Amino acid sequence: MAIVFITGSTDGLGKAAAQSLLDQGHRVVLHARSTDRAGSLGDIASRAEGVVVGDLQSGVETKRIADQVNAIGRMDAVIHNAGVYTQRSRGSTPEGHAVTVAINTLAPYVLTALIERPARLVYLSSGLHRGGEGSLDDLDWKKRSWDSAKAYAESKLHAVALASALARRWPQVLSNAVDPGWVRTRMGGAGAPVDLQTGQKTQAWLAVSDEPSALVSGRYWHHMRQQEPAGEAVDPGFQYKLLDKLQGITEVALSP
Repeated sequence: MAIVFITGSTDGLGKAAAQSLLDQGHRVVLHARSTDRAGSLGDIASRAEGVVVGDLQSGVETKRIADQVNAIGRMDAVIHNAGVYTQRSRGSTPEGHAVTVAINTLAPYVLTALIERPARLVYLSSGLHRGGEGSLDDLDWKKRSWDSAKAYAESKLHAVALASALARRWPQVLSNAVDPGWVRTRMGGAGAPVDLQTGQKTQAWLAVSDEPSALVSGRYWHHMRQQEPAGEAVDPGFQYKLLDKLQGITEVALSP
């Protein structure tokens, strides 16, 4: 049985994946943005291996999350599930970054760099990533007028590119990206066409399955099937520039 860390697991897709993995007999480490959110987890917290707390808007707290996970032990898999969708404004994190960028792009990168390297990495993306081209000229939205939909698309392009880049950089790690679809969550809304169980299934499966079809890397998935992502996401040149930008912004480097 595997031990899996899932970011953003107090509700929605993250909590659904945690429940699915626990029901299969796996061990799960949960993540909550705050102690109040952790307190709302109820029964699932007592079943979990642990609950780490920290706000992914903050670079300092993100690093503390990594420390808490490492104190529990090496994970077999990490599911980078946490994310935000439409933000009315750019906002400003404690380090001055756009909130969408900090949570959806910078935090997964920093956690990937600082958490002891697992056997599997899964990054939640979106089909909307195909609208995220051109992001590297102003990744942190310091020059452009704020566009929440474009910022989200760019962040989800970064998720696919990061997964693909790590598949090449760390060949011993299975690194994949998942589009869960438009799911009925607090973020997706009650009118979304995809139920929670369908939405969580692919990432939970990639995190623990020993089926040959799951033992692949550098792929982009939607509802248990591989799809072709945007060309920029799998372009090594784009990936190299993205990693360079992320290291410069966060002052955190990936190991070779």
